[in-house]
Amino acid sequence: MSCSTGKNIVVTIFGQSHSQAIGAVIDGVPSGIEIDEAAIADFMKRRTAKDGLSTARHEADWVNIVSGIVDGKTCGAPICGIIENGDINSSDYDGYKTLPRPSHSDFAAFYKHNGFNDIRGGGNSSGRMTAALCFAGAVCIQLLEKKGIFIGAHASSIHNIDDESFDSADITANVLNGIKAKEYPVISDDALEKMKKAIAEAKADKDSVGGVIECAVIGLEAGTGEPIFDGIENKISSAVFAIPAIKGIEFGSGFGGSSKYGSENNDDFIKRDGRIITAKNDHGGVLGGMASGMPVIFRCAVKPVPSIEKVQHSVDLISGEEKEITIGGRHDPCIVLRAVPCVEAAAAIAVADIVF
Repeated sequence: MSCSTGKNIVVTIFGQSHSQAIGAVIDGVPSGIEIDEAAIADFMKRRTAKDGLSTARHEADWVNIVSGIVDGKTCGAPICGIIENGDINSSDYDGYKTLPRPSHSDFAAFYKHNGFNDIRGGGNSSGRMTAALCFAGAVCIQLLEKKGIFIGAHASSIHNIDDESFDSADITANVLNGIKAKEYPVISDDALEKMKKAIAEAKADKDSVGGVIECAVIGLEAGTGEPIFDGIENKISSAVFAIPAIKGIEFGSGFGGSSKYGSENNDDFIKRDGRIITAKNDHGGVLGGMASGMPVIFRCAVKPVPSIEKVQHSVDLISGEEKEITIGGRHDPCIVLRAVPCVEAAAAIAVADIVF
């Protein structure tokens, strides 16, 4: 099923953007592991809307954990978390049932489901579903941290404004946690101010902007993972593409490395403090699908939000008539900052499935 992922830790996401609730079921978590529900709540808050930079739809995203945890510890049963949907204006979507919004899932979903697709907020293809993803990821993050594996990300760029980059050969949990402690997930405060300005300008122009998120996984022992279809890159990529706005991903030097000579892109092995490491990390911490012991580094492209108030063009799927379309409702001018914890969550779900 497309709403489930994993072999060892199986995560299933359910609901739609405007259904009564959304949620996630996490199966396969060993019993006796302590789960901090306050830490889950703190993680969920990082995804919520920020005034002026995101949607006017406000959701508390409080998770009601209805099974799988007893007295603060996992009991071996599937963990199920439910998030009630609220602040819904379904009437905003009345005009789009047969008039697909440009660059949304409406067009494909109409044909896949013979016109019975839930158009409200994008149904189960909505970014709203990443709240459930974040719940599952928040649980997996706690599982991984007990094994000394830490995950963190930041907005590497928004529109044409770049943040500082991770030192891909030397990342610590303190660095990752320092970014998480900020109101907005960036390294450079100067870059943040320029990003805010770009978002505000796009919003004022009834437009939107996208960007890039850089994520790191540290603490994976060399040899973790599998070759061919179940490689670390494969598993992380599959999970990250569950976030609707993601349109590309690269590991290590990625696409930029393709223009280098092999002598430039190769990572020499060296010995430091009794450990064999690489002098740099253009391979992104993964060799042949398996961890090298260096930080796993990847970047993913986040498209500009397609719900914009500028006049666009569409075709009525019943009448065949070409029409102009202006999308109303409440939408983000940029989701990059809110998507950072979503990327962390997706990576955590993938890595937990690998190591448990």
